[in-house]
Amino acid sequence: MVEKIQPGDAIHPGKPVTVDRYGPGARVNHWITAASLILLAISGLALFTPSLYFLTSLFGGGQNTRALHPWIGVVLFLSFFVFFFQLWRANLPERVDIIWLSKIRDLLSGHEENLPELGKYNAGQKFIFWAMTLLILVLIGTGVMIWEQYFAEYFTIPARRVAVLAHSVAAVLIICIFILHVYAAIWTRGTLRAMTRGSVTGGWAWRHHRKWLRELAGQRKTGPAK
Repeated sequence: MVEKIQPGDAIHPGKPVTVDRYGPGARVNHWITAASLILLAISGLALFTPSLYFLTSLFGGGQNTRALHPWIGVVLFLSFFVFFFQLWRANLPERVDIIWLSKIRDLLSGHEENLPELGKYNAGQKFIFWAMTLLILVLIGTGVMIWEQYFAEYFTIPARRVAVLAHSVAAVLIICIFILHVYAAIWTRGTLRAMTRGSVTGGWAWRHHRKWLRELAGQRKTGPAK
């Protein structure tokens, strides 16, 4: 079995019990990734259609937007893949994910007592993680191909046309995935605390990620917090 406990994950007894989920470095990197995605979405849409060109004023005009957009993409790529190498093991698919998905109606109706015990991430979170990974790879690859200032001479015009299409499709998809991610974080009460304070309550961990909490409790040689 692949070890899923991340460095820094820990239980702190008290009233209430708290559970460390993300360290300061992971949280800062997460918000850099989120900010980069938002800036890329705004600047990319501004360059994509004349009806949204007015958004370039946020970056100091069209030329600045065109110059900054690819560099923000580089920041996104680097920040996300720091996050990726920290968390990919905990996001590997498991058989329990299929069971969780089969009970999605119980999740949506609030009957989480019918769901299986989960590790640090559920199937929905894993889907977002791997979808983001794939789409960012597509975006950085196609982005390099259409980055005229540095790479125009290395690719043919037909190849760059295909890259523009693939880049645009991937951009729309990643915006949708990002919106889904934000919605899920807001919908599941207590989740945002993990990326603001770095910790969740013991009750939240017990309700949503009980297997992960049991593993942490086992490391402490004590029973899980109630």
